[in-house]
Amino acid sequence: MFFVTNNSTKSRAGYKKKFDSLGLNVPAEEIFSSSFAAAAYLEQTKFKDTGKKAYVIGEIGILEELDLIGVPYLGGPEDAGKVPPMGPGDKLDYDKDVGAVIVGFDRNINYHKIQYAQLCINENEGCEFIATNTDAVTHLTDAQEWAGNGSM
Repeated sequence: MFFVTNNSTKSRAGYKKKFDSLGLNVPAEEIFSSSFAAAAYLEQTKFKDTGKKAYVIGEIGILEELDLIGVPYLGGPEDAGKVPPMGPGDKLDYDKDVGAVIVGFDRNINYHKIQYAQLCINENEGCEFIATNTDAVTHLTDAQEWAGNGSM
């Protein structure tokens, strides 16, 4: 049996911990999350060998999976609350060594993250855009639909 989810907020280890807390003995090898899929793609394409970094819009699940394959990254929860400079003549500096932007569900999305990601994608030659899912909407509450990862 396999467990598959397009929720990138947890890594396989995170989901294993959740299953363990429910009394379910599920090996990590039987858990396929979109955070794992994004990391597996980078591993299969030998992204690490390029010496490039990944910029992450997303949560800890993506970061934990990137750690497991040794891909350096920036962004993620560390960029929560950041505000880009938006005065006359201001611009946001970005890392020219970002070779992939990974977007997953992010409860702390902000304009800094969006601008940083688009600069990397549009200005860094060959920078890949990897979405962990294309859901237009998600159901964070039972009261309404919310913008999903696919809205990016």
